[in-house]
Amino acid sequence: MNLRDALRIPAAEVTDETVYRSRRRLLAAFAGAPALGLAGCAGAEPPPPARSVPDAAQVRAGFDTDEEPTRFEDASTYNNFYEFGTGKADPSRAARTLRLSPWNVAVGGECERPGTLALDELLAGLLPEERTYRLRCVEGWSMVIPWLGVPLGTVLRRFAPTSKAKYVAFATLADREQMPGIRYRSIDWPYREGLRIDEAMHPLSLLATGMYGRPLPQQNGAPLRLVVPWKYGFKSIKSIVAIDFVERMPPTAWNDLQPSEYGFFSNVNPQVDHPRWSQKTERRIAGSAGKLFANRIETRMFNGYADQVASMYAGMDLKKWF
Repeated sequence: MNLRDALRIPAAEVTDETVYRSRRRLLAAFAGAPALGLAGCAGAEPPPPARSVPDAAQVRAGFDTDEEPTRFEDASTYNNFYEFGTGKADPSRAARTLRLSPWNVAVGGECERPGTLALDELLAGLLPEERTYRLRCVEGWSMVIPWLGVPLGTVLRRFAPTSKAKYVAFATLADREQMPGIRYRSIDWPYREGLRIDEAMHPLSLLATGMYGRPLPQQNGAPLRLVVPWKYGFKSIKSIVAIDFVERMPPTAWNDLQPSEYGFFSNVNPQVDHPRWSQKTERRIAGSAGKLFANRIETRMFNGYADQVASMYAGMDLKKWF
């Protein structure tokens, strides 16, 4: 059996058209003290993850928030996407050169069904879900964004990871022709990120294909990006072209560049400061009355998702494994 046959959805499992058309979310398009000078996590392995099953009700509670969403105009023009420049407004201007079709994703490593698939094949049979998540940048600003996407774990299980798959590594497209920022060696391209396997399989981890009821803009990581809401934003890698199941902690872009400032886990933690600034508070992007930032608010542990994810880190020293 080839990979495409293995991923084909039986007709009996396809959602009935009347159900499909009735779902509002498918109307949208689918295409503890402060620690300074922290030691990096690269080259070392943390203790094994705590074995726990997330409570279904608590997980569902994390899929939405009553907080006011950031305006689309702000979320699509205030971005970090160094492949298109280091300024916050650079991606919204420069990312128009990114070609979204054809788009292929290579999946390999410690799995039984490796292969390279077109995006529509990768997501075949999966219906987009709407999740409104808080996004907390390591720089100290934050947003609230309504995403459209599919659970990361659902996609990963299709490739049958083996018992050796302890981590999942991701890579972004790196094309000088389409991405003018990679001509400059600000980081070691391509941009790489990684999750522990239990983090990747957690129900909150999302492969996003849209936001605000529309397909992802190029500057926000089109056509496929990761969203891990309890971690700092740089973990949510954009424009994904490769996914690998690996046995050892994979190298990641910012951790490689400055391991004392950017840990592998990068869980939002107000008790562990960045060496150059406090993480106790954040500036929510407001974008109203000519004011980009609202007043500072307190940062919550795991970005407010502690009920859903804290059990995965039971017994870990979160100052060491920051």
